[in-house]
Amino acid sequence: MDKLKALVVDDSVLYRKILTDILSTIPDIEVAGTAHNGKAAIEKVRQLKPDFITLDFEMPELDGIETLKKLKEISPETMTVMVSAHTKTGAAITMRALEEGAFDFIAKPETRNIQDSKELLLKQLNPIINVISTRLKLGNAVMPLARRIEKSAMATSAATNPRVTEEIISSSNDIKKRMKAIISPGANRIDIVAIGISTGGPNALSKMLPMLPADFKVPIVIVQHMPPVFTNALAESLTKKSKLRAVEGAEGMLLEAGKVYIAPGGKQMKLEKDESRQIRISITDAPPENNCRPSADYLFRSVAKCYGNNALGVIMTGMGSDGTKGLIIMKKLGAKVIAQDERSCIVFGMPMEAIKAGVADIIAPLENIAGEILDAVNAR
Repeated sequence: MDKLKALVVDDSVLYRKILTDILSTIPDIEVAGTAHNGKAAIEKVRQLKPDFITLDFEMPELDGIETLKKLKEISPETMTVMVSAHTKTGAAITMRALEEGAFDFIAKPETRNIQDSKELLLKQLNPIINVISTRLKLGNAVMPLARRIEKSAMATSAATNPRVTEEIISSSNDIKKRMKAIISPGANRIDIVAIGISTGGPNALSKMLPMLPADFKVPIVIVQHMPPVFTNALAESLTKKSKLRAVEGAEGMLLEAGKVYIAPGGKQMKLEKDESRQIRISITDAPPENNCRPSADYLFRSVAKCYGNNALGVIMTGMGSDGTKGLIIMKKLGAKVIAQDERSCIVFGMPMEAIKAGVADIIAPLENIAGEILDAVNAR
């Protein structure tokens, strides 16, 4: 494959140079050009047809959000990485961009040291570019693998639950029937939904959560891989879009039915029972797991400990394997697991690892996940 073509869009001469210098050090990247505002970016995309662009959100003439919308019209295959200010306003705008279809984002470092800034930006960009490169190299070639994995996962589910073997085999393409078979009369009730999600998460959550009703019966806890400030902006955005109230998790919060708790960026979040056996949130400075803080594995282990077989785990779009180890523990204690399918994932990493591990009871497209969650919760 030829080098990935990048376009750097920023109204700051300094940041155009910094990002160009950084990208030029990465093997297999060619900086095809730069643009100083949104209008110029549109023309450059038409001319250069880049594989991805880095896009500042605060620009004259045409801001980042409007530029992103136009790019999706003229070149939907071009992936956009937003360059965000590490501020509350910057985080809120970044949420909008991710919901509009931006692939991912990086945060401008707060340091004034240029070399330190370059190192911090490179650290953020490397994994994103690796995923972009992999997606472009594989294209649709990975689809047969997903079908083989799904078939294997279904067989695993049948083997561990003989009652549903016949129905799973006869209706392998009918997700509703499989869920009905797995969550049969007498099954353990669901008292909590725990979600692990990363790249593509804000967009996926903004589509999935609004499909849940205002009278949703249980709390939802979410790990979305994001730095500080951005997770609070995500909670505010989801509250505006859905019938449920979303908040950033805080120390000592008591879990309430129908409320969504998002792990704060840069911290670990777990659940603990207090002296009265009520379940509360605990926020810690525990080290990163899978290079992630917050980590889905960290949260899922505590969900398993507090809820056992009364939990529902959901693993959605994202790079890496965070969440799988925690889901294995949840599964051993009788929890149910839903994994997002490959077709609807921005990055089929976290769900793929869970499916390969054999813990997924249901593999569903994004548009069906809310329905699957409701089926599980309403079976109580």
